[in-house]
Amino acid sequence: MADEDLSKLKIDKTRPAFRKVRSRRKIVYIAVGAFVVLLIILAVTGVFSPAARVDVVSVQQFYPAQSFTLLNASGYVVPQRKAAVASKITARLEELFVEEGSKVKEDQVLARLENADLAAAVRQAEANLNVARSSVDQARAELNDARVNFERERRLLAKEFTTRSVYDAAEARVSLEYTYIRAPFDAVVLTKNADIGDIVTPIGAAATAKAAVVTLADMSSLKVEADVSESNIEKLKVGQPCQIQLDAIPDTRFEGTVHMIVPTADRTKATVMVKVNFNHLDSTILPEMSAKVAFLSREVSGDEKKP
Repeated sequence: MADEDLSKLKIDKTRPAFRKVRSRRKIVYIAVGAFVVLLIILAVTGVFSPAARVDVVSVQQFYPAQSFTLLNASGYVVPQRKAAVASKITARLEELFVEEGSKVKEDQVLARLENADLAAAVRQAEANLNVARSSVDQARAELNDARVNFERERRLLAKEFTTRSVYDAAEARVSLEYTYIRAPFDAVVLTKNADIGDIVTPIGAAATAKAAVVTLADMSSLKVEADVSESNIEKLKVGQPCQIQLDAIPDTRFEGTVHMIVPTADRTKATVMVKVNFNHLDSTILPEMSAKVAFLSREVSGDEKKP
């Protein structure tokens, strides 16, 4: 009985072997995973990609007209027809019908001044005129009974009644018309100089009064006014072809011609003003834009207009 018990006491050597195999496999998996992660990191950072050399250069467009340019000058776009529209009477601005950028037609009403008292005066003058006309009609009916005094009555009626009444009515209508500020020509509103409630006066004498209500410009009269050194003015002549570049639109060249060489010099700058026409006006061209003008020796042909 004791021998059987001792024979059962044996050491099982198979279990530690399985544990060692599992540990080795786990180490291999970890190593392989770490290697894969390392490869991914190296690929993302560009280690396996060859470096490429990049040379940076600047490209500038060249216009063929630059090869036959005689002279360059700078200036500004200026409307040749411009008006600061004001009032003929002193009154409070009651309505303003335009704003900056509004396109207006000649004789269009831009603003209205306070005119309630003038409208009442017009109605009173018209009433007086109707009374005077009734008196004339009555006098004419009495002419048959007073032919002897016809000339005297006619002069009396003409001078004392009819003419004066018509004059009063006309004067009241003119005063009422002065309260409507109208556009003198087709134009675009550049600036609004007064607001509703401001006192508008013809001369703007008061500190708080406004002389001009709006400033208008005829956009079809835009020209470039450039200052040219008086020592180079002999190179230019009226009708000479030009190319105009606006600082606001640097990639576009506008064709133009010399319109006028102003016959006086600026002694402080030793320059002469030259006015240049746009051959074709564009809606992108605005007053007071900075401009550069290239005065050419000849016209630009079709292919030479492209850079």
